[in-house]
Amino acid sequence: MRAFDRELNSFVQSYESKELDAALLLLPQVGFLPPNDARIEGTIEAIRSTLMVNGLVRRYRPACADDGLPGPEGAFLACTFWLADALALSGRYHEAEALFERLLSLRNDLGLLAEEYDAVECRMLGNFPQAFSHVALINTAQNLLNSHGPAEQRRE
Repeated sequence: MRAFDRELNSFVQSYESKELDAALLLLPQVGFLPPNDARIEGTIEAIRSTLMVNGLVRRYRPACADDGLPGPEGAFLACTFWLADALALSGRYHEAEALFERLLSLRNDLGLLAEEYDAVECRMLGNFPQAFSHVALINTAQNLLNSHGPAEQRRE
């Protein structure tokens, strides 16, 4: 398979690449493979070990991607919610809940989130407020509260 790297034990950003992309966390949500498939579990772990910074998920490694955007990027909050969803779908509810609580702690006094978060400087970055982050928050809350939440419904 050209999109799965056996050495990394993970799906990759593009065919025959060695790079990861947080969008791979959506694979079990869209029904590509079951959440307990060894390749999905390997992808989750590869993303956790490669793309996480201080407990939050980056979209990809900026140093290894020519996205045309200047400067450093923060962690994308929606991607971190996707990780919580993937963990919940795979039955790792305690880890998913802990990550969800971490994300909730980043909200401002009005409960709003930005697009990104600088996990080193501890501040929001990018578009603010960001609907994409809030939609991901709502989906993850539903997935944690209801075993038949949005991710499970899409997967079916």
